[in-house]
Amino acid sequence: MEFEVESKDVLGRIGKLTTKSGVVETPHLFPVVNPLIQPIPPKEIYERIRCKAVMTNAYLVKKNLEEEAVKRGVHGLLDFEGVVATDSGAYQILTYGDVEVNASEIAIFQEQINSDIAVILDIPTGLRATREYARWTVQETLRRADETLRLIKKRDVLWVGPVQGGIHLDLLAESAREIGKRPFAVYALGSPTQVMEQYMFESLVDMIVTAKMNLPMNKPLHLFGAGHPSMFALAVALGCDLFDSAAYALYARAGRYLTESGTLRLDEIGYLPCTCPVCARESPRELREIDSKLREKLLAEHNLYACMEEMKRIQQAILEGRLWELVELRAHCHPTLLQALKRVGSYSSFLEKHSPSTKRKGLFYFGHEGLPRPEITRYRKRLFERYKPPTKAKVLVLVPYQNDKPYHKSRPIGRIRQEVSENREVHLGVCAAPFGIVPIEIDDMFPISQTTTPFPPDEKTVESTFESILAYIIKNSYSSVIMHGRFEPCFDKLKGLCKKGCREARKKFEVSYSGTEFWKDEAIDKLRRSLRLHKAS
Repeated sequence: MEFEVESKDVLGRIGKLTTKSGVVETPHLFPVVNPLIQPIPPKEIYERIRCKAVMTNAYLVKKNLEEEAVKRGVHGLLDFEGVVATDSGAYQILTYGDVEVNASEIAIFQEQINSDIAVILDIPTGLRATREYARWTVQETLRRADETLRLIKKRDVLWVGPVQGGIHLDLLAESAREIGKRPFAVYALGSPTQVMEQYMFESLVDMIVTAKMNLPMNKPLHLFGAGHPSMFALAVALGCDLFDSAAYALYARAGRYLTESGTLRLDEIGYLPCTCPVCARESPRELREIDSKLREKLLAEHNLYACMEEMKRIQQAILEGRLWELVELRAHCHPTLLQALKRVGSYSSFLEKHSPSTKRKGLFYFGHEGLPRPEITRYRKRLFERYKPPTKAKVLVLVPYQNDKPYHKSRPIGRIRQEVSENREVHLGVCAAPFGIVPIEIDDMFPISQTTTPFPPDEKTVESTFESILAYIIKNSYSSVIMHGRFEPCFDKLKGLCKKGCREARKKFEVSYSGTEFWKDEAIDKLRRSLRLHKAS
């Protein structure tokens, strides 16, 4: 049994989790199958909807169908040929306070029914847990993990070790470190359901990243109870590989229709914005008028198709290196998701560290929400830590960026480069949002020349770009800085920052030309005069 990663973007991974009944390709949503009340037969989920792995509740199976399940196995009970994961009943503890089974009994039962993936009976922390109770859930979950690991006999079951602690991040980190020392095949973030129900996606970001930072990176991470397609991309980008949810069925029972950007009520829909087999065949009016049980089944089918389609979209985005763009798109589906994306900025260094440094395609930068993305963080970090200007460079000439890339091949910047190329004391840098300064000799490296940005950039992008430029000027040993050309739309602000920074760093500062046509003869003459004066001084 193993987890093999085939492609990565941000922290999202296309991988293959091998089980005894088949391979689960990540990211993957396990539709939760209720053996007692199930609108779509599991056989149809496998054969018609082509979902090859589902999850069911081992506690409910044991409580209601124990004898049959032991006799036929969970695959036979569900009539499902693919991979079957079983939960332990911890959600019932969160909902009702207790279950009529202990950790040892449910572990043995999951082996008896031949589960492919099994979860220990942990104690969910819950959203409103006191710190004392949260600590107890962490400790008790670890105790039950050790108890289960001592009991298990079958080596062909992939066991899941849950992380508890909830919104108490220090306890969650402790739980992740400790559970990560145990030999589980999969780890899971416990207790997120109530957080998501309250749209506390900022807290969810904190929980996921805290778990990822303290768990082994080579194992898949399962996010319990995450069933709405609008938040899949964010969770995957933060490192979640597996999901499970009964939302597709529960929403259908309430007459609700899932889309990748939100939820619609069937009685308010005029057009079905989908081409799945259900939506291609039915109209909103026909769905409203049919028998309630059939309507529930058809809505559940659509909802499951919508979830699976979003997972495929995410997988393709990972392949293309465009997962971040998809996250930004989905973040604008709901204000709380946008807040969550902004929260991701607190973890930009961690994302950069574990994100791949190459991509198949270039980047689309839309606005300041993209500032924390790994490629921008990595460029600024490496420029600051690894780059040194040419040895003899004493004068830094700053010019505004052009749309033509690489910059040195654009006609305006090309002329400036030609003008200063023979003077080894002069170094040319392009001010390029959102990256900061781009030394002209490295302007064709990834991702500079492979990034498309809007013009003019938004105010927060400009501020961040200027801060990066100022840090570069202060750090490096130029004796003089010359701004040449008008840096729209905030020329005066950049001028003031550079002037102040140079004064503090005891460097000479000058604006040689403040117009937009900085490559014209008149502007070039002014640059020559500035360079002569700097050389003389």
